[in-house]
Amino acid sequence: MTSSVPGAPGNPRQTSLIASLRERFRLAEQNRDAKAKRALFREAVYLGIQPQVFSEIH
Repeated sequence: MTSSVPGAPGNPRQTSLIASLRERFRLAEQNRDAKAKRALFREAVYLGIQPQVFSEIH
């Protein structure tokens, strides 16, 4: 069973990528690591994922 992630309906690969970005963003926030957050935003753009999909608190 695949959990639904906003921005990735029905796409397991996209769902996994967003979940990974979301978890790493949470850790960067927790550690107050601005450099890591910038790297995540660059990665998201490269992958064609809107940053707000994983950076907003849900």
